[in-house]
Amino acid sequence: MCGRFTLALSPEELAQLMALDAALDIELGLSPRFNIAPGQDLLAAVQPTPNDAREARTFKWGLVPGWAKDASIGNRMINARAETAPEKPSFREAFKSRRCLVPANGFYEWQRQDNKKQPWLFRVIDEPGFCMAGLWETWRQPDGAPLHTCTILTTKANDLLRPIHDRMPVILHREDYERWLTAQPDASAGLRDLLSPFPAEAMEAWPVSSLVNSPRNDGPECAEPLEEHPEEEPGGQMSLL
Repeated sequence: MCGRFTLALSPEELAQLMALDAALDIELGLSPRFNIAPGQDLLAAVQPTPNDAREARTFKWGLVPGWAKDASIGNRMINARAETAPEKPSFREAFKSRRCLVPANGFYEWQRQDNKKQPWLFRVIDEPGFCMAGLWETWRQPDGAPLHTCTILTTKANDLLRPIHDRMPVILHREDYERWLTAQPDASAGLRDLLSPFPAEAMEAWPVSSLVNSPRNDGPECAEPLEEHPEEEPGGQMSLL
């Protein structure tokens, strides 16, 4: 799954990462974040058709389908399995026509160790950030106000993640952004080839403090490598390849 991630990039880096057609709006809230959690607002890029401008919007993390009776269903919809999202009622309409890019520069997964879980941070090597494949929806609240929500697609883990967790977020290659965002509903079934695990050799990981276990903690110390860990090599990278 993908239940926490980081986004600590400058507005200029974010605009370049998402290949936006215009500068980022400072009202989106672009301060560095090191522990983005479900239920919180996150940043995503949308572009309904090739002729539309690609723009950044904010969404609440946890997708609420348009047919939902109340918004609480979003608590269970933070991730969508790439293998089943195109057919699953909760996600199939969004998969057809409401796809987005969710920028990040790291994500966390937890490894079971005896009676505890050890958090690890995963990143893409030599890149300031990356974009995860997402889906979004708009749900009408009882007072008629729109609630914009999203989910992050996951796929099977690559060789780096597999000892930690069996799932990972779908990380898109930059050359696939346009296709992911703009494919029309009748062509959406052809997007499945984009939803494969990101190459393990292009990623790195290290264990981090249990501070990340609480969403109340959102400082840079959440992402810092532990000084000592039995599975950590000198330099802080994980030896699993």
